[in-house]
Amino acid sequence: MGGKASVDLRQHPGCTWYENGQSALSGSLLELFRRFDRLFVEWAKESGAGEYSFPVFIPAHELAKLDYFGSFPHLVTFPVTLDPEPANLESFARSFAGPGAPLGPGGAIRLTRPAAIRDVLTPAACYHFYIRFQGETLEAPRVVTTLATCFRREAHYTPLERQWSFSMREIVCIGSEGEVKQFLAKYRESLDAFFRRIGLPIAWANATDPFFNPSRNPKSIMQRIEPVKTEMVFGGRLAVGSINFHQNYFGEVFGLRRAGKAAYSGCVAFGLERWISAFLTHFGWEQSDWPDIEMT
Repeated sequence: MGGKASVDLRQHPGCTWYENGQSALSGSLLELFRRFDRLFVEWAKESGAGEYSFPVFIPAHELAKLDYFGSFPHLVTFPVTLDPEPANLESFARSFAGPGAPLGPGGAIRLTRPAAIRDVLTPAACYHFYIRFQGETLEAPRVVTTLATCFRREAHYTPLERQWSFSMREIVCIGSEGEVKQFLAKYRESLDAFFRRIGLPIAWANATDPFFNPSRNPKSIMQRIEPVKTEMVFGGRLAVGSINFHQNYFGEVFGLRRAGKAAYSGCVAFGLERWISAFLTHFGWEQSDWPDIEMT
């Protein structure tokens, strides 16, 4: 069934689609979401991963260390509040005085003076770990995992496939070059076995690592010589996850050390909504037709 076009998930009773690029899950789709994430957590535990939960905000000054704003201004989403000065708040409130006060074109809110923006909505789950552990010297490789709601602005959105907000489970290894490469190779092998077992046609494809912008960062030249991001691609078009070798980039930026050098890092990332889309497209909507995805 490789190459099959996606089904219109807006018609599924378990998916509520919002035209601003977000979805709500219920019923069988919410249970499938939970089953996939339980599977990913079990895979993480096999590597001894510690599990973390992080806030949805990341401090802007931390992302600035990665040149994120210069590289990806089109993707970033900011939480915005009003300047708390009383006159500013009163001016804003007056614009909404009376019932049914109109918004701007397309339902846009006209803001008065905003407060200083010091945070960013999470664009990628693994960023939290490099910030959390920055400045540390690791005595052993560290494997960790988290589930994050991530935000990336796009030119257009598609239910469960391209969303403004989406769910990302990541399993991250920070260590020496050899330790990280061994970690990633293990997951590549395990994922190959899993896809064969359930009969989901996934192809591996090298891709441009989103941490490096070709027009601004010379590391993008290196990644063309030695690919650092390998995507799990369904139907020749939909990346449901990726295996990423960051080399020692985050170790250098955040002062992480391992074995006397800047630490290397890598991660396995799963986009849960995209897994659901691929699963339903290939196996159909009837739960009786779904393969067992539990650990065996």
